[in-house]
Amino acid sequence: MIEKQPSCADENETGLLPVATAVARVRELITPIAESHTVGIREALNRVLASDVISPIDVPGYRNSAMDGYAIYSDDIPDQGESELRVIGTAWAGRPSDADPQRGECVRIMTGAMMPQGCDTVVIQEHVRVEDSSIAIDDQVEVGRNVREAGEDMQAGETVLVKGTRVRPAQLGLLASLGIAKVEVKRKPVVAFFTTGDELRSLDEHAGEPLGAGELFDSNRYTLFGMLSRLGVDIIDLGVVPDDSERTRSAFLEATQHADLVITSGGVSAGAADFVTQTLHEIGDVSFWKLAMRPGRPLACGRVGDALFFGLPGNPVAVMVTFYEFVKPAIAQLMGCVDLDSPTVRVPCISHLKKSRGRVEYQRGIYTCVDGEMQVITTGKQGAGRLSSMSAANCMIVLPAEVDTIEPGTLVDVQLFEGLV
Repeated sequence: MIEKQPSCADENETGLLPVATAVARVRELITPIAESHTVGIREALNRVLASDVISPIDVPGYRNSAMDGYAIYSDDIPDQGESELRVIGTAWAGRPSDADPQRGECVRIMTGAMMPQGCDTVVIQEHVRVEDSSIAIDDQVEVGRNVREAGEDMQAGETVLVKGTRVRPAQLGLLASLGIAKVEVKRKPVVAFFTTGDELRSLDEHAGEPLGAGELFDSNRYTLFGMLSRLGVDIIDLGVVPDDSERTRSAFLEATQHADLVITSGGVSAGAADFVTQTLHEIGDVSFWKLAMRPGRPLACGRVGDALFFGLPGNPVAVMVTFYEFVKPAIAQLMGCVDLDSPTVRVPCISHLKKSRGRVEYQRGIYTCVDGEMQVITTGKQGAGRLSSMSAANCMIVLPAEVDTIEPGTLVDVQLFEGLV
């Protein structure tokens, strides 16, 4: 009788590493990049701060009005009925008034303008009655309303951004509001990648040529390029490497001379032409290469020289799933980013889903709003080679290892592909 070997097609394969354990092992393998340099504020977008940012000033730097209206003394607010105040000047944003209002007087003021000395309340212009050079206010005016205090947002000496923060548009604006034109950021990680397979044809070299018998256009290289390009790394594309042990070995050695991280696609299963894992065992240190997940069971990870490596599966969907679940957070950790986990929301699943117990499964889904309520449905058939399912999806439905069926209406965890910022 033939002795059967474990396969990713098995319903209950033994000896697979749990996803959570694999995530923990990856984090133990990574030492964040220590090198940093100073860049201009525009160049800091999507980079990771190498040091804390301390506010050099108060923001706002002075007490100012939050609304268009009239700056008054709160003592002039009547206990009941109305009070009449004489308007003695106007304060504009960037042009403070030189008026010195006393009790019974007020200053017309615009949003952002400096509050006149002594005034502590702004009555919005819609809540007053204007009569020639005077206004009337009533007993409904709230003390201190519509006034922004100096340092209300940020105070001089305060830590406003911590080391490890990724600079997004909001952080650019914050830095600009403090007058900070340059910041210290971590060096970009260098990531080298290549795909493997005699059957693969690159569009870069064979555009317009018909495919030969048994050949495929290499989609994974372009998917990897797209995913890496959005992460703020420097990329080295080593192309397609044939199914040959010496060529695979040479590609790895070349990659590790220049890169902090090496990514491959294909060649990590147990086939006769799968040389990636074999080569890694020979020249590197493999931490794991079979996971209890689907798609993406044959995922190799470890180190070659000073570089971290990920040997991703060859199936297109498995490449993307393992990249988002393992490679993306690893790159963030290399950068020294403090936020490594993917945002997850919990919503009802309208589809009926089935899976095998014992493996975490990542199904492609469509996250949408129906009648004011968020929900998710499956994109349909979930084969690891169906790249069209990833194109149609806007999220992944994460199904835990211990379940095998999801009934319609069940709450599920969803990882969104796109964030607001």
